[in-house]
Amino acid sequence: MMATLVLTVIGKDKSGLVDALAEPIATHGGSWDRSHMARVAGQFAGLIVVSVPDRQVAALTASFDALNAQGLLDVRVAIASNNDKATEPSLMSLQLVGQDRPGIIREVSAALASRDVSILELETDTTSAPMSAEPLFHASATLHIPPGLDEDGLRDALEDIANEMMVDLRIGESSSTSAG
Repeated sequence: MMATLVLTVIGKDKSGLVDALAEPIATHGGSWDRSHMARVAGQFAGLIVVSVPDRQVAALTASFDALNAQGLLDVRVAIASNNDKATEPSLMSLQLVGQDRPGIIREVSAALASRDVSILELETDTTSAPMSAEPLFHASATLHIPPGLDEDGLRDALEDIANEMMVDLRIGESSSTSAG
């Protein structure tokens, strides 16, 4: 049997960090299934999904403990639940662009949480507007819609928030099918 592990990693950015993770995964018969990694404010941070034989979980985890002890990377390991694959999730995409200000994510996430909508993926960035150089906030999200939710009501609530904050919002069916 294979175990699915979710790794969260962070460390001071420098060359060789991905290899420092990939080497023990390969050594323990693991497969690097999915990842999202980035340099953020001088730090290397990432999420990695790994499949590894059950009998190798403890040894692989110990290898990551060695990386932690060396001060190279802080690696946290969680064993994933396989319950998420029982039903095909209903997904929705959300794109938001507007003048940057405090509280944008708080307003949107509160509206989602109050309706039991889960955020499967969220990416944000702040850039300069082309003509004015004002800071523009960009957010892109994949949402898991619970069964029976009034999607029109969700759309209306999010559009009300967008109008109040004066941001552009697009909501649609998500092309992403992987929730894990």
